[in-house]
Amino acid sequence: MPKKRSGGGLSPTQQAAKFLGVSVLAGAVLAGIALPAVGALGLAAKGSVESFDELPVNMKTPPLSQRTTILDADGGQIATVYSRDRTVVPLKDISPYMQKAIVAIEDSRFYHHGAVDLKGVLRALDKNARSGEVAQGASTLTQQYVKNVFVEEAGDDPTKVAQATQQTIGRKIRELKYAIQVEEELGKKKILENYLNITFFGQQAYGVEAAARRYFSRSAKDLTLEQSALLAGIVQSPSRYDPVNDEAEAMKRRNTVLQRMAAVGDISGAQAAEATKAPLGLKVSKPKNGCITAVRGAGFFCDYVREVFLTDPVFGKSREQRAKIWNQGGLTIRTTMDPQAQKAAQRSIKDHVYKSDEVATAASIVQPGTGKVLAMGQSRPYGFKKNETQINLSVDQSMGGGMGYQPGSTFKPIVAAAALEDGMPANKVYSSPYQMAYPSPVSACDGKRWVNDPNSPAKLQNENSSEVGPYDMREATAKSVNTYYVQMISDIGICPVTTMAKKMGVVRADGDKMPQVPSIALGTQEMSPLTMANAYATFAARGMHCTPVAIESVNRRVGDKTTSLEVPKSTCSRAMSEETADTINTLLKGVVEDGTGSKAGLGSRPSAGKTGTTDERYAAWFVGYTPNMAGAVWVGDPAHKRKMTGITIGGRSYGKVFGGEVPGPIWRDMMSGALEGKPVENFNTVHIPDSKPRDRGPGDGDDGGGRDDGGNGDDGFIGGLVGGNNNGGGGGEPFPTPSFSIPEGLFRGQGNGGGNGNGGRFG
Repeated sequence: MPKKRSGGGLSPTQQAAKFLGVSVLAGAVLAGIALPAVGALGLAAKGSVESFDELPVNMKTPPLSQRTTILDADGGQIATVYSRDRTVVPLKDISPYMQKAIVAIEDSRFYHHGAVDLKGVLRALDKNARSGEVAQGASTLTQQYVKNVFVEEAGDDPTKVAQATQQTIGRKIRELKYAIQVEEELGKKKILENYLNITFFGQQAYGVEAAARRYFSRSAKDLTLEQSALLAGIVQSPSRYDPVNDEAEAMKRRNTVLQRMAAVGDISGAQAAEATKAPLGLKVSKPKNGCITAVRGAGFFCDYVREVFLTDPVFGKSREQRAKIWNQGGLTIRTTMDPQAQKAAQRSIKDHVYKSDEVATAASIVQPGTGKVLAMGQSRPYGFKKNETQINLSVDQSMGGGMGYQPGSTFKPIVAAAALEDGMPANKVYSSPYQMAYPSPVSACDGKRWVNDPNSPAKLQNENSSEVGPYDMREATAKSVNTYYVQMISDIGICPVTTMAKKMGVVRADGDKMPQVPSIALGTQEMSPLTMANAYATFAARGMHCTPVAIESVNRRVGDKTTSLEVPKSTCSRAMSEETADTINTLLKGVVEDGTGSKAGLGSRPSAGKTGTTDERYAAWFVGYTPNMAGAVWVGDPAHKRKMTGITIGGRSYGKVFGGEVPGPIWRDMMSGALEGKPVENFNTVHIPDSKPRDRGPGDGDDGGGRDDGGNGDDGFIGGLVGGNNNGGGGGEPFPTPSFSIPEGLFRGQGNGGGNGNGGRFG
């Protein structure tokens, strides 16, 4: 059955019902406005007069839903999203041909009657009676407009849409009374403008501007006679007269409109004859709706903007209110996305990781000191096909992301910052043995203590058996020495670390609380790339943490009025002293210059960062920054099933993947492109006195040295923990395989990758 349009396109049975309703309604009208009733019409409607008089006078006209346009920071279009593809335009921006065509075919006496066309009703009654069928209806353009308002108000609720279009005398009476009000208040020109903006033209196009662009790729003001006639003809039944799917039927209908325009004197007979010979001349543009259409791979950034709008109370007290504004559309949203940074991120991702690879990558860039999200991308595109996804791997679960990924040793600088704030000197030395049991007890928040199990103590080890202390903070950070950082957190306590993490905006991706266990020093809690990029931006901003923001401004158009909406603002607060941040910057510069992150270096541009690789190599990270940009890159299997050993990524084979080996180069190329042409800025560094540790052999936490943590979430392992087995070092092997055993029952697992804590209890 052809799809019924709003205001037309009815089956013969429905048309008969409609005409009967019109006939009865005419009597109701005559009685209701104190005019003499006409015979049987008045008698049939007599019982409807009370209902007519009791109807409320004022019809509430909802804002017309329109498309929303999302822009980057430079004003370039990222994507358009809409519940209904519509752009409201004033009558002066609609072709005169279009105005005449719609009046001619839908209501040729529009300018000569009021809300109801009594002559039209009687003429239709007579014609239908003589033909023995419903050959002609009698709804005026004003009545059709009112009906469309009811449909618009119903939105996408099928029940409300059915109520708005049901063929009942009650609805007809209500429609007519509102039509009388509309005629009195708006006048003919405004009614015509509103009708042309609200009505449905098929192919997802609502309103004449969207229809002109859909079928002819031009604006409504530029429509020709033939094009106007075609669009006007579609309105009665958008499915039946769809020119895309049935050119012959659409042309027949177009020519009917042209003949009608000639009959009422809008054009000459010669013009009509000439126009009927013209081809349809379609130049169809496909509907482009949603974040799937975003340019420069910004589909996930677009989706993040939508999630921000739907979750931030600044746009409405409840999610329902915010969703209503979003669905009504008409918004122009300027975002913080830097097109250069976004392009660089996607290019680097594409160069290093293929969408068909067994693992994926996700990256985010944040501006220090403002919290502006500059770029967001991933190797698996936004979509529904194979090797595509709608899960934003860069953000927390509450914002459309997954459960997060263990950040490994990229969490260690947060521990160092907490220790420095607690008064620890930057050249602090710990014994840092190759293997050790977790020190016990360790103080936690609220006066609690974490206690290792004396009968089966949880242990940890470094990556390489040659990594034996003592180490100072500089060398332990450059080599990512696990035992050093566990001794550090055991010394200062767990609470200062979780407090520092909170100040830096570091939270678990699933929203759970961070547990009070010393293994958090090794990055065992799942986090998102955006969280880590924003945290490191705190170091770059010399200790000032700013909450992430993605929206610069929102303008909302309702009718012909445009207003500015309030938008979320970044909240900046001091997370640590400038001296602490400068010290971390000094330490992490060393990681890039001659530590595990050397392959991520930016050449002459000062940079700092930290690598991270989790146990079993389920995830690898590089998080780094310059004074003006901070970025995080994660590589791994989102499902936490594929270990990154003996794997091909981006067409290149890897025996084992390290934070400095795959994420590091992605970060380097991404940041190089994002920063091209930007000022070269220097860090404020500090002098860290040399503790003069004894010489040791080469090795580091990711690329052949200190063990770079994380945990096997499937089994509840903890990064670096071992039982009695001491076979994980690998001697002089440059990339040893983590290997250890865990005392049974010591650890609590985490569903999507990573242990939640190490063995022990609170005492």
